[in-house]
Amino acid sequence: MKISFILPIRNEENFIVKTIQSIFSQTIEEDYEIIVADGMSNDGTRELLKNFQINNTNLILIDNPEKIVSTGFNRALNESKGDIIIRVDGHCEIALDYIQKCLECLEKINADCVGGATEHVASGLVGESIKIAQSSFFGVGGVSFRKNIDKGEYVDTLAFGAYKRDVFYQLGGYDEELVRNQDDEFNFRMIQNDRKIWLDPSIKSTYTQRNSFLGLFKQYFQYGFYKVRVTQKRKGLASWRHLVPSVFLLSLLIGFFLFIIKSDPFFLFLVGMPYLLFSLIFTLLEIFKSPKHVISLTLLPLTFFILHFSYGLGSLLGLVYFWNKWNDTGLKDYHFNHEQFLAGLTR
Repeated sequence: MKISFILPIRNEENFIVKTIQSIFSQTIEEDYEIIVADGMSNDGTRELLKNFQINNTNLILIDNPEKIVSTGFNRALNESKGDIIIRVDGHCEIALDYIQKCLECLEKINADCVGGATEHVASGLVGESIKIAQSSFFGVGGVSFRKNIDKGEYVDTLAFGAYKRDVFYQLGGYDEELVRNQDDEFNFRMIQNDRKIWLDPSIKSTYTQRNSFLGLFKQYFQYGFYKVRVTQKRKGLASWRHLVPSVFLLSLLIGFFLFIIKSDPFFLFLVGMPYLLFSLIFTLLEIFKSPKHVISLTLLPLTFFILHFSYGLGSLLGLVYFWNKWNDTGLKDYHFNHEQFLAGLTR
């Protein structure tokens, strides 16, 4: 059994050493390779990776001129030789028994991909507030892999999954139109093709998240923007929760417009007040759960709003930008070479 770790990264000099070391430190002695698709980093990332290569021939560094995750992942797929493919991000550290637990689940569970809940690591008051918002039901609508779970379950998506190799040969690589949400689209493609994804509490990883409101805004704006293209590609929604931020923002805009035109604040209050009430209720619940974080939790209503507003704005602008693409549903994985990938196990 061989494992291929694929890392599509760019400018990760502050994190890449810990990420690579977490892979090298695995407790199980399986044959593995690490393929880093670097998006032409202009910091110290490449030098750090080349230092690792001096003593580790199983670390492969390839260029990703397009500088986006989807093309980097597909280029790395072509080079991979593993029976199991695991994507790991540059801000991620996997647990010492990650491979072991993934292999155990793949052996026991009827699934084509397995993974676990990801613990977010934050710093500062803003970072802690963002961390809590991203694991809150009110914040993200109950995304399973961002919550603490007690028992395994089948899910519609997860992060840093371990995939059986044949999944990519049968379904293709990442869609290269997607700057964001490329893993969500691929996982949705799996579900639509009767493939199964299993989330297990024994599989653990950590992710060092953004610690600024500007970073949160950019991240969730792009999530909302490219989620429109995912919906078009897959001709459906993996979950109705993806519509909520755009409906909320559109309702706010309608209410604001009516207030300006008619000086009637009723509709604006009808939308805004329940949102504010729920935001405060969930903030209080988080304070009761984590009283030691009470200072950062005072920022939670603002964090919720930035998260929802940015996602909703991205979705609405995505609808405008991609308005003529509803019939363009073809997979665009140009840099994934099926023949090279098929020959990978024999190389």
